[in-house]
Amino acid sequence: MELKVGDKIPNFKAKDSNGTDFDSQILVGVKPFVIYFYPKDNTPGCTAQACSFRDQYEDFKDLGAEVIGVSSDSVTSHQEFTRQYKLPFILLSDSDQKIKKLFGVPSRVFGLVPGRVTYVVDKNGVIQMVFDSILAAKHMLKAMETIKKLVL
Repeated sequence: MELKVGDKIPNFKAKDSNGTDFDSQILVGVKPFVIYFYPKDNTPGCTAQACSFRDQYEDFKDLGAEVIGVSSDSVTSHQEFTRQYKLPFILLSDSDQKIKKLFGVPSRVFGLVPGRVTYVVDKNGVIQMVFDSILAAKHMLKAMETIKKLVL
């Protein structure tokens, strides 16, 4: 079942691009955040999406928000992707797709292509926006617009 606006996010844990354990509970109750699911490191759309979040990351931080990217790529792949594109935010490895399933992120093209969905979560862990679109360039803009509404 896909999570929707008004739902509380599930607790989840994963390895980040440094191989460190990440627990979603470190953010809930502390700050709003963006969590975006994307298909694959180093593909044109996913790279453009990651770089758009990178280019506006300081604006998200200034608004008190965190950004988290999630794909099924390995920690090693995330390390290379982060290094190559100087990504300052958290990338989580969801190699077993447990987080994707918890959120109910759909697959595309007969289930062969992982979905591209962005969630904005308020500091209480409640989803305030869901943006499900293959248009990678629009995700950061929708997320920023929602974060601004939450904090300004």
